[in-house]
Amino acid sequence: MEDKELVSQILRSGDTRPFAQLMQRYSGMVFSKAMGVVHSDELAAEVTQQTFIRAYDRLDTWRGERFGPWLLTIAMHVALNLLDKERRRRTSSLDDLHETDSPLLDGYSPEREQQLQRMEQAIAQLPDTDRQLLELHYYQQQKTDAIARHMGLTQSNVLVRLHRIRERLKSLMQHERNES
Repeated sequence: MEDKELVSQILRSGDTRPFAQLMQRYSGMVFSKAMGVVHSDELAAEVTQQTFIRAYDRLDTWRGERFGPWLLTIAMHVALNLLDKERRRRTSSLDDLHETDSPLLDGYSPEREQQLQRMEQAIAQLPDTDRQLLELHYYQQQKTDAIARHMGLTQSNVLVRLHRIRERLKSLMQHERNES
């Protein structure tokens, strides 16, 4: 049965069985799109589930065009919202650490100084474009959509590249620590 026929049947009768067919048809595609944004099986599964819940709740807004791209648009919004919530959660937990006067966030310590030096050395080893991305995101605190426009990239590409840069920095800093 065509997607349009399945949606019409759901909207007419309220029967959810045709929606199960749509889920089976598109769940792999939605999961892949989510994985490309959130880079975690667990989060991608959550995005996939939320996408189908939202799609079901909003079936009456679907205009009858291609169902897959409509679902992927929902999935992208869900994934970006989830990433934003995760980022805010991490930021608030860092704020909580600061309020408890954590020694990691206090003034000078020799360990912190060494860690900052390793970070600077690792950043210096990155290609210019990666350093520019870090500068825009962390130092100038630009949002990923603004960075994407500035650098001629997609927002998803900016997110992926920032993730890979962070992983590269962790690796470089670990390597430097092991050598000292």
